[in-house]
Amino acid sequence: MQQSDVGEVLALLGGVARRADLVRALGRAAVDSALADGSLVALTRGTYGSPETDAAVAAAAAVSGVLCHRSAALAWGWAVRTVPERPDVALPRNRRVAPSRVAGLRVHRVDLHPDDVVDGRTSRDRTLLDCLRHLPFPEALAVADSALRAGTTPSRLAALARDARGPGSAVVRQVATLADGRAANPFESSLRAVCLDVPGLVVTPQVDVHAPHWLGRPDLVDERLELALEADSFAWHGGREALHRDANRYNAFVAAGWAVLRFSWEEVLLHPDRVRSTLEAVVARRSQRCSGAHCAA
Repeated sequence: MQQSDVGEVLALLGGVARRADLVRALGRAAVDSALADGSLVALTRGTYGSPETDAAVAAAAAVSGVLCHRSAALAWGWAVRTVPERPDVALPRNRRVAPSRVAGLRVHRVDLHPDDVVDGRTSRDRTLLDCLRHLPFPEALAVADSALRAGTTPSRLAALARDARGPGSAVVRQVATLADGRAANPFESSLRAVCLDVPGLVVTPQVDVHAPHWLGRPDLVDERLELALEADSFAWHGGREALHRDANRYNAFVAAGWAVLRFSWEEVLLHPDRVRSTLEAVVARRSQRCSGAHCAA
């Protein structure tokens, strides 16, 4: 295994991953080797990331700043849609720092309350609010989904959104309302973000489908339209055994009257308009079909 393999899988998983997900993609021996040689590091209990995350903490400390936004999310063990090329670092508005010292950082000028800072990063609450308030919607949704998946309670997220004030607070509440901890990873969250823009399409993550026997648990499901969406990554579907298993599963869905759409990581993240157009076309056709007695209530 090469370090590039670890980096590719981590990128697909949003910069952080649980051991089980890494073993599934790379194999147990490869994961143990990566931990031994330092190309994987423990971020929180049971969550692993790249050594760049630890380096980002040190880079922020070197300028007396703290990690914020996506960099803080990663430090908390939350996956992100895109790993920042430069660490996000918060500095007080009136602190003067030589440009050469922050050349490799993305600086956010903000005055933080002492309660907003924990171990060189913004607190969980402050990180969530900053990400939901300032990141583009797909990025914000991915962070919110990840935070819920990692243990933030829906009631806590709802309370943060309810109490948000100032510019962007309406967006915070929108993202918090739509966040779903059942989303498996930021790739899936990004596909769901596109779906939310398609009229007539209502998807739910990780639903068991029975028709009448168990067919599987697709990434996203619209039960009314009998439409299953898969966020497909080569890391999970690259082997012959996986190909055989997936072919049988998708054929069973189609035989039961379902439509199955599979989208690649590159298509969802780089060409969301094409994904949206495909979804709109399929939803229109499935909706016509559902005008009869075929669809679920």
